Amino acid sequence: MSQISFADAEYAGKRKKTRREVFLEEMEQVVPWKVLLKIIEPHYPVAGRGRRPYALESMLRVHLMQNWFALSDPAMEEALYEIASLRSFAHLSLN
Repeated sequence: MSQISFADAEYAGKRKKTRREVFLEEMEQVVPWKVLLKIIEPHYPVAGRGRRPYALESMLRVHLMQNWFALSDPAMEEALYEIASLRSFAHLSLN
């Protein structure tokens, strides 16, 4: 079991939910994750040829967030560092 970071611990103790957090919770429920992952998996790169790819589910979640929030690749990368709710939705950590 891995230890959580200070940022994740601070976020866990937060009380009020933002509109972004409410939206992401709704998307968690309505997006057919298993179906989409099954469709994409045969086309997703596998480990062994160069740098190891990120988990497919995390990349799908990041891609969808980029579209929902109109973020470029660099803006999404910064948002993942700065915004805990986006990191949590993407199943990523600062560790």
